[in-house]
Amino acid sequence: MTAAPMGWNSYDYYDTTVTEADVKRNADFMAAHLMPFGWKYVVIDIEWYAPGAGSRRSEYQYIPFSNLCMDAYARLLPDPERFPSSRGGAGFKPLADYIHGKGLLFGIHIMRGIPRQAAHAHAAVLGADADAAEIADPSSICRWNPHMYGVKNTPAGQKYYDSIAALYASWGVDFIKCDDMSYSDALPGKPGPVKHEIEMLSSALARCGREIVLSLSPGPALIEEAAFYERNAAMWRITGDFWDEWPLLKDMFGRCALWQRHVSRGSYPDADMLPLGKIGKGFGEERKTRFTETEQYTLMNLWCIFGSPLMLGADLPQLDPFTCGLLTNPAVLAMRDDALLPREVMRTEEMAVWEKRTWEGELKYFALFNLADEAQTITYRPAVSGECEAQFKELWQGAAVETADGAVCVTLPAHGSFAAEKI
Repeated sequence: MTAAPMGWNSYDYYDTTVTEADVKRNADFMAAHLMPFGWKYVVIDIEWYAPGAGSRRSEYQYIPFSNLCMDAYARLLPDPERFPSSRGGAGFKPLADYIHGKGLLFGIHIMRGIPRQAAHAHAAVLGADADAAEIADPSSICRWNPHMYGVKNTPAGQKYYDSIAALYASWGVDFIKCDDMSYSDALPGKPGPVKHEIEMLSSALARCGREIVLSLSPGPALIEEAAFYERNAAMWRITGDFWDEWPLLKDMFGRCALWQRHVSRGSYPDADMLPLGKIGKGFGEERKTRFTETEQYTLMNLWCIFGSPLMLGADLPQLDPFTCGLLTNPAVLAMRDDALLPREVMRTEEMAVWEKRTWEGELKYFALFNLADEAQTITYRPAVSGECEAQFKELWQGAAVETADGAVCVTLPAHGSFAAEKI
């Protein structure tokens, strides 16, 4: 079975403050407890290059005009105070080697463009006959992060993207989450993908000599640009930042329905990170997820039957037994098989039904969702006559599913769900 990437990302718990020691602790836990179930990627999110990141969190998430760590060619480097193994020009290679030694894969977050401080300093661009100021577009500025200018669509601009791709490949990076790319407010008129920079980064990674997954952020990605995303990236966000609030989870049903026809091998619309377990420390509010246990089952059932990437934001060493069980159920995770086609059968304000079938139309999985604020009974009757005469198994507990008169009837609690596979 192949499926969308699964892993851990530092953002939901650490925000901008994650350290090398934090990354290693989480990698150690993943290798020991989650890797056997398919969890592989360890991803350092935003501001790894920013000294003092998080030190003024009550004022700024991203401190404006701070001095970023950068080499002679305008390429960002890890902050050596938080990532001491990067000293002496080593970059993230020692940490990537540690991650790889665990049998895991290593990823980083980057922002679209080139550092503003590099443009102001007229820093050199490796292999180009233009400096950073000449390739920077000062009119292309991220609305929410103050560190970067966009890069002009020129041969020298391509050389810059080639240079950072080569650097990341030399470090042993396996995954890049690039922000302010798939949906940017920097464009004149309607926000959307910054196409020329997506293409430049995508082509640079294709030539860098290492297989690196490209994930585009933030969302919501534009459905009319689906073919463009599919050509240039492995995954792209279909939503803004997703947090532990029921209205956001309920809203995701419509987003998944919109993108369901674009889930295929190597092509993964991304419903965003899983805000489960302990999160929020870097934001000043360490807390257990606000989702109820019932809602957490619903989240996992939707993400898995849809086929979204699974990126967990919790502090892994603090995972409780319930959350570990939620993340390590082989039957549920198998629903993510990208050789199968996800399909929303129906949806109202109070309920939704999803199926997953083979390309030939054979039913493999179905999931029922109660979107209402009170318990209700949901009846599922497959469209193909006789399909409910087959045997089905509920995925979380493994119990046989009872059928009657060609249908399945299940009473679900508020915000609850039910998922089953054909056996």
